[in-house]
Amino acid sequence: MAEAASGAGGTSLEGERGKRPPPEGEPAAPASGVLDKLFGKRLLQAGRYLVSHKAWMKTVPTENCDVLMTFPDTTDDHTLLWLLNHIRVGIPELIVQVRHHRHTRAYAFFVTATYESLLRGADELGLRKAVKAEFGGGTRGFSCEEDFIYENVESELRFFTSQERQSIIRFWLQNLRAKQGEALHNVRFLEDQPIIPELAARGIIQQVFPVHEQRILNRLMKSWVQAVCENQPLDDICDYFGVKIAMYFAWLGFYTSAMVYPAVFGSVLYTFTETDQTSRDVSCVVFALFNVIWSTLFLEEWKRRGAELAYKWGTLDSPGEAVEEPRPQFRGVRRISPITRAEEFYYPPWKRLLFQLLVSLPLCLACLLCVFLLMLGCFQLQELVLSVKGLPRLARFLPKVMLALIVSVSAEGYKKLAIWLNDMENYRLESAYEKHLIIKVVLFQFVNSYLSLFYIGFYLKDMERLKELLLVLSLSQSLERQLRAVLVPLAALRFRLLLLSLRGLLLAARAKVRAGGEPVGPHRGGQCGCAGGLARRAEGACAEGIWGGRPASWCRRLGTHTAGCTGRACGGVETRWACPG
Repeated sequence: MAEAASGAGGTSLEGERGKRPPPEGEPAAPASGVLDKLFGKRLLQAGRYLVSHKAWMKTVPTENCDVLMTFPDTTDDHTLLWLLNHIRVGIPELIVQVRHHRHTRAYAFFVTATYESLLRGADELGLRKAVKAEFGGGTRGFSCEEDFIYENVESELRFFTSQERQSIIRFWLQNLRAKQGEALHNVRFLEDQPIIPELAARGIIQQVFPVHEQRILNRLMKSWVQAVCENQPLDDICDYFGVKIAMYFAWLGFYTSAMVYPAVFGSVLYTFTETDQTSRDVSCVVFALFNVIWSTLFLEEWKRRGAELAYKWGTLDSPGEAVEEPRPQFRGVRRISPITRAEEFYYPPWKRLLFQLLVSLPLCLACLLCVFLLMLGCFQLQELVLSVKGLPRLARFLPKVMLALIVSVSAEGYKKLAIWLNDMENYRLESAYEKHLIIKVVLFQFVNSYLSLFYIGFYLKDMERLKELLLVLSLSQSLERQLRAVLVPLAALRFRLLLLSLRGLLLAARAKVRAGGEPVGPHRGGQCGCAGGLARRAEGACAEGIWGGRPASWCRRLGTHTAGCTGRACGGVETRWACPG
C-alpha cells in the first residue's frame, strides 16, 4: 500500500529540518550544557517539534477499514501471530492489515471484507433488507439465492450501510471459536468458546470498535446537529448508528415534543391561579389530574410510534437469541455439563448468595446510611449559616451547593462500587449481570437524589427551602452533565495530544544522540493512524504519519504472500492477508 500523502495545505515538518539563520540585527540565542548537546543551536526552535493539536488534527480518512482491533504496547509477536492465524483460518472472508503505531508502540488489526463476502455474511446474520416494489416491497431477511429481489443490490456502495458492514464483521469476530485444548499463554479456552470476547476480557485485546466515516458525519452534522426546529433525520441515524441509537433519539424527540402540552397547560393554570390557599389547592388537583391523563396518552402514543418505527426498520418481528452466550468475565470450576455434555465453567449459586448477604447487602445499606448522614450534616450547616447575621445572601446557598456536589460525587463512587460488587457476584449471563446492576444503581440513585427533597417537603414542610434546593440540584446536575460530556473529553484529548508531541520530541532527541545528527520532529507522511493512542475514534479519521507497516521479515513469519516486500515494510496488498508498507 502506498504511503498516505500529507493533507492538502499541510506543511511537512521535514521541510523545517534545515538550519534557518536568525533575523538580521538579532543575536543568536546561547545554548548551554546538556540541552546544547541534545539540540545544538536550535534549542529555541525545538518548540516547533512540539506539534500543536491543530497539526495532529489534520487527518486523512482511514481507507479500507471497517473495524479496528487494538492491542496494548506490551503485546508480543507470538500473540499477534496466533490471533491472526486463527482469524485467517476461522474467518477467511475477512481482510486484515497489521499496523504499528510509532509513538505509542501499539499494534492494531485493520479489518474489512469484500462485497461478496459481506453478502454471504448478511445471509448468515439474517440481515433484513428492503425488497423491490415489483417483488412485494417491505423488508425481509437477506438470502443470497434471491439477491436479485433486493433494492440497490447491484451497487456495492449503496446496498450496505457502514453500520451494516460493521455489524456483519462484528458478528464474524464474536463467533470466532476455539477448538478443544487450545491455549494462548496462560489463557486456556473451552471447546467452542468465543476467542475475541475472552481475550478482550483478559486485556490481551485492548479494544474493538467501528471506524467512523467523516463524510456521513459531516452530513449528519448539517442535517441533525446544526438544524434548528427541523425533524430529526431518524432514517439516516438508523442507517449509520443502528436501530437502538435511532430508537433512543426517536423517543427523546417524541418525549420533548409531548412535554409542550403540560408546559403550556401549567403556565396558563399558574397565570389564572389566585393567591389564596384554596385557589392554589384546586390548581394543584387540576394539574395532577391533567398529568395522569397526559401520561396515559403519552405512553399509548409512544407504543404506536415505537411499533411503527420498529416495523419500518425491520425489528418488529426479529427473533430473540435462543441461547445466550456466557459472559467472558464469568469464572468458575471446569466441569462437564449434565445437559449438553460439553465442558463449561460452573460457579455454585450458594457462593453468590453468601456474597450477596454478607458483602453486597451490608455495603449497599452502609452507603445509603452515609448519604443520609451527609444530608443531615448539610442541613445542620444550613441552619448554622442562617443563624449568623450579616452574611451575604449568596452564602445561604453554599450548603445547598455542597449537598449537590455530595450527591454527584457519591453517585459516581457508588456506581463504581456497584460494578465491583456485580463482578464479584460472578453472574454467568449478561442479562442477569445487567439486571442486578440496574437494581443496585437505581435504588441508590433514587435515595441519593430524592431523599433530601422528600425530607424537606414531607418532614420539614418548608416549601421555600424545597424550591431553592430543587433549583440548585437541577442547575448543578445540568452543569455537571455538560462538563462531563464536553469539557472533560476535550481536555483529555488535548492532554493526550500534548503527551504524544512530547514523546515525539523525546524520541527525536534520542535519535539525535544515537546518530550524532540534527534532531527531527514528528514525521508526517507514511501510513495513517489514529493519533494519541487511537484517541480519535469520535472523529473517524486517522492522523498522518503515525501507523507504519511491519518489516518484511515479520510479514514472512505470518505465512502470507510477501510479493512487493522491501527491506523496510511489506507491500503485498493484493493478497487477502497483507501487511501494509
